[in-house]
Amino acid sequence: MKLKSISYLGAVLVGITFMLSCSKEYLEIKPQGFFLEDNYYGNADQAYTGVVAVYDILGKQAKTFDNMITFMNAGSDDFNAGGGGPSDGAGIQSFNNFTIDASTVPPSFWNDYFQGVFRANVLLQKLPEVSMDENLKARFAAEAKALRAFYNFQLIKLFKNIPLFTEPVSANDIYNVEQVEPEVVYAQIETDLLEAIADLPNTIADLDIDGGRLTKGAVQAILGKVYLYQGKNTLAAEQLADVNGTPGGTSMYGYKLLDNYGDLFGGDVGFNSEAILEVAATNEANVHWGNWGGGQNEGNTVNQMVGPRGYSRTEGSTAPDYAGGWSFNTVTQDLYDAMQGDPRFDTTIADLAALEAAGEITYTPANQDTGYFLKKFMPLKSDITTGGGEPVLNYAQNVYIIRLADTYLLEAEVLGGTGARAQALLDAVRARVDLPSIPVSLDAIARERRLELAGEGHRFFDLVRTGRAATVLQSRGFTAGKNEILPIPLNELENTLIVQNPGY
Repeated sequence: MKLKSISYLGAVLVGITFMLSCSKEYLEIKPQGFFLEDNYYGNADQAYTGVVAVYDILGKQAKTFDNMITFMNAGSDDFNAGGGGPSDGAGIQSFNNFTIDASTVPPSFWNDYFQGVFRANVLLQKLPEVSMDENLKARFAAEAKALRAFYNFQLIKLFKNIPLFTEPVSANDIYNVEQVEPEVVYAQIETDLLEAIADLPNTIADLDIDGGRLTKGAVQAILGKVYLYQGKNTLAAEQLADVNGTPGGTSMYGYKLLDNYGDLFGGDVGFNSEAILEVAATNEANVHWGNWGGGQNEGNTVNQMVGPRGYSRTEGSTAPDYAGGWSFNTVTQDLYDAMQGDPRFDTTIADLAALEAAGEITYTPANQDTGYFLKKFMPLKSDITTGGGEPVLNYAQNVYIIRLADTYLLEAEVLGGTGARAQALLDAVRARVDLPSIPVSLDAIARERRLELAGEGHRFFDLVRTGRAATVLQSRGFTAGKNEILPIPLNELENTLIVQNPGY
């Protein structure tokens, strides 16, 4: 993760060592080499590197090939897996047609988020003994608890049946860990988030230094989602109302819908008034093929994945000068049709089929080609870094995990899709793109979420959460009672007490 000017590169070897290596341009603190865990947390600077290490796992959203955005898109009705061919990425391809099993599910979806939990646990264990300002220590602890909660929330959404870790475990003990009931995990998530809120700031004072760090509002937004997933709608509404404030206005945390929907996306977006939980990327980490995916990637990989293969403008063309890419997440005809006439279409979908038919461009059709591409993340040639490393691995577009339009629509949903406030929340999202008011209902909110958040990784979870996945995804091979969650990776079952999820 990069907290705007910070880059943590490395990995935690749970319960044993830290390995920290840092880009000098992005980190004022310069720990190098190996540090024994028992000796490392001696002061505030060392504790801070531990905080950054916990944040680093948020990069799972966009910074690796097996990222949350393109993977979860592929499991929805709005996007195909795409890519170079049907064997290009066994995980994303098998999730796209629901043939996914323990041998094809990318292990990183389990491992990465648990690594975040483990890092948080080490930090929380060591912090009480660190000699440092007590208020700063409380903030660090709050961030660790909230991030641990978020990673557990991601794990429970993905796998449902998971073990719960609240303190560091040894390499030997990990083989004796058992799964617990989801309700137990949710209870710990709630506890962590509720305890964290009090010791976090309302806003970030200096986004150039601390952009991307958690605030009260971000944690309340996560908590609202956690309550929503458990059907605790009254509690969810209370949290989300604080985050959202007056629909269309500025909330007490400074959140406000951007006036222009298109300004949410592009190579230079970051830390705007609509961003609640955001992952920063940089084009200056100099990542190359040798260390990409090894915990050092700080660029946005989604940008490269969704661009078209072999893209070229014809002579005299006025078409966008796209950089090209690997052709993942081609847009389905269904989403294309659903977005016809919607003002968000031009920000969301690049209609290369039309551009090619008009003689403006050429491109190389790849797997599951429809001619339609996910424009929100398609880079232009001007976005390509001129620095070191491999250019396609070092795009700098930030991505949202939670943004304000998302929480507006979630609050309208937990209000039952009825009443004046739910209507106002829906109206505000539509008014931002000059769409008229329509009567609020749960169906109207679901349709709005699909169009507003298209391509941002929410659709599969929305379908599962609302019980519509079996119907909407039936033609793709979705099996009710099985495909709502992923299979647990095969290597997690070998010589452990972990039990595979039903149906797999």
